[in-house]
Amino acid sequence: MFAAELRDGSRVRPHHCHLSFMYPLAKRGFDLLVAGSALIVLSPILGFIAFRIRSFDGGPVLYAGRRVGLHGRPFGMYKFRSMVLNADKIGGSSTPDDDPRITPVGRFLRRTSIDELPQLFNVLRGEMAMVGPRPHVPGMLATGVPYTTLVPYYPSRLHMTPGMTGWAQANGYRGETTQTAAAVGRIAHDLAYIQNFTLALDLVILWRTLRREFLTGTGI
Repeated sequence: MFAAELRDGSRVRPHHCHLSFMYPLAKRGFDLLVAGSALIVLSPILGFIAFRIRSFDGGPVLYAGRRVGLHGRPFGMYKFRSMVLNADKIGGSSTPDDDPRITPVGRFLRRTSIDELPQLFNVLRGEMAMVGPRPHVPGMLATGVPYTTLVPYYPSRLHMTPGMTGWAQANGYRGETTQTAAAVGRIAHDLAYIQNFTLALDLVILWRTLRREFLTGTGI
């Protein structure tokens, strides 16, 4: 079995509790409860953000980026649109922090990770979970090469529904992967989560993500 070593030197030990047929049902119920409750509580904020995006240039509020989901099935992952209309036609695919295509409100949304909140709808649709390996774009690259080449066991992360956040993100593995060790470490943490997941661990990851990403404004 797989165990990932964390940055503080501790290790995640695998166990088999997730093999219970009841756990997927419990996890799905947890996801529906948390996502539904969050959408209700955050609805005034989400509505205000949608108004600001719409009033800037009259364009769509949401952007659906193509991602790879459970068992390799593609889906559209929602985000608040943070760039100008037709941004893909006036620039490259990468988006540096100083990209002029980012709108003023979009810059704030990205800095605070609020642009990720529409993924709560993906959770309700069953395309994502609150916690799981973060969904990647098709043909995801790391250090300039396909992830499947860099990490032979990479497809194993597709055995679980992707999440809004994950064990890797909760431990600081986020953003672009330009170093091999960071790229491999991210997948190691994804697999460690799959082998060890419980609802208690999901709560720990959600709290770490809230503290690290939203409260400190470093982004997911």
